[in-house]
Amino acid sequence: MKNKQIFLRMVLLHWCLLWLLFPLSSRTQKLPTRDEELFQMQIRDKAFFHDSSVIPDGAEISSYLFRDTPKRYFFVVEEDNTPLSVTVTPCDAPLEWKLSLQELPEDTSGEGSGDLEPLEQQKQQIINEDGTELFSYKGNDVEYFISSSSPSGLYQLDLLSTEKDTHFKVYATTTPESDQPYPELPYDPRVDVTSLGRTTVTLAWKPSPTASLLKQPIQYCVVINKEHNFKSLCAVEAKLSADDAFMMAPKPGLDFSPFDFAHFGFPSDNSGKERSFQAKPSPKLGRHVYSRPKVDIQKICIGNKNIFTVSDLKPDTQYYFDVFVVNVNSNMSTAYVGTFARTKEEAKQKTVELKDGKVTDVFVKRKGAKFLRFAPVSSHQKVTFFIHSCLDAVQIQVRRDGKLLLSQNVEGIQQFQLRGKPKAKYLIRLKGNKKGASMLKILATTRPTKQSFPSLPEDTRIKAFDKLRTCSSATVAWLGTQERNKFCIYKKEVDDNYNEDQKRREQNQCLGPDIRKKSEKVLCKYFHSQNLQKAVTTETIKGLQPGKSYLLDVYVIGHGGHSVKYQSKVVKTRKFC
Repeated sequence: MKNKQIFLRMVLLHWCLLWLLFPLSSRTQKLPTRDEELFQMQIRDKAFFHDSSVIPDGAEISSYLFRDTPKRYFFVVEEDNTPLSVTVTPCDAPLEWKLSLQELPEDTSGEGSGDLEPLEQQKQQIINEDGTELFSYKGNDVEYFISSSSPSGLYQLDLLSTEKDTHFKVYATTTPESDQPYPELPYDPRVDVTSLGRTTVTLAWKPSPTASLLKQPIQYCVVINKEHNFKSLCAVEAKLSADDAFMMAPKPGLDFSPFDFAHFGFPSDNSGKERSFQAKPSPKLGRHVYSRPKVDIQKICIGNKNIFTVSDLKPDTQYYFDVFVVNVNSNMSTAYVGTFARTKEEAKQKTVELKDGKVTDVFVKRKGAKFLRFAPVSSHQKVTFFIHSCLDAVQIQVRRDGKLLLSQNVEGIQQFQLRGKPKAKYLIRLKGNKKGASMLKILATTRPTKQSFPSLPEDTRIKAFDKLRTCSSATVAWLGTQERNKFCIYKKEVDDNYNEDQKRREQNQCLGPDIRKKSEKVLCKYFHSQNLQKAVTTETIKGLQPGKSYLLDVYVIGHGGHSVKYQSKVVKTRKFC
């Protein structure tokens, strides 16, 4: 009796699938011909219309979606406790997809006789149930559903593209452990840039275990473009394909030509008289009607090497690099985590001219160098260089008429006074460090009394008084100098997990208060003291919220308007008072 029930259930399962799929040929796979009678004539020609709504077990299918037109697929699991894996790969457009389990009607009657329920009752029972949603996703990532033990039944996959017409791929299997059609990625799936030149970039990545452990033939394909990284080889091929031009072509009220369908994977045979369309005739070579500029993308398959040098690139240009490992037997692929890099710029020793008494902004790339030239127009006894390194330390070298006068690392604000010489010319070389790019301000003058930089104390920290903290205020202090300067203090609420690394990233001392919001300003005031031990000021910041963290910044503004930021300080108000 048990075997009979299983047999009857399987018969019912297959019958239900066929019954569900029958109306789909005119409902879910409808092409937007806008002429229903003409469309019905088209789908009667099976050589012309050969898509299916059944996903085969263990085979990847490729299909398409028209924008805002949903599509539905079915997959049969015949026995309970069966492993199940479903993978959906979007191609060049995000997808919305959902996997649900369609419950089957009971295969026995209420009396337990083993007889099937009446046909119409079974059909009504299936169509009235929405099924159980198992998984849903929205985006352009390659996403999958996997279960080690799934019930038998009819699994329903619904897909939708809201952005544009697009291709996609689906793979479903009940034997995921033995199939392994997609190549595996190593424990570190990143692509690394190991060498960077003006026209070349060398890439390296760890090999796929599919070749070494599973002994399956694989090859790597490298993709280079200037727009973005790709998440699947399918998306790359969609971009490379001329079909991309066709995808933009359909307009409401226009029919498609057989030529168009041929490029969507349909037969290109135009001999059938039944396929004479009523729309405007398309020339045999009329593809140019939908032509678009050629995409700037390269795909190079390199065999099983895991290092590759890309050449013939443009200097000072950002490129995106992706690597895909392809199973040669199944032609299915997996994407490594891509990377990007900017090629080096042309070697040009451009020299910046410094004007006497004028502040100049300078940007130095990581490990890079900048050259500046200062040629005083009048005779002079001394030359003073004021340097403000906004971030990390920068190395400065000064030569006078070719002779090295100064070589030193600079942090914060420093000044150097050198002996002058009639008609002398000074060459300044600034070299960035290994940590990152450097930003700085430099002023060269033969009249040091008219400087734009404010004087700073040796210690530019902000001190917070813990005992004076309340639920709504914090008291801080900072040092000044003998010179009278204007000081402005600003506050900004930050998260409790605001750490030293985040604070360091905001330590660009050259960014002035003009970039801050007005609501963050606390106050501005002037102060100084001839006695440096007394050149200290305190301030109580009020109106704060209990248990909140605040980032405090103090700016000192010189006579020429140039500002320097003290080291930021994070304070937290008391939670209970």
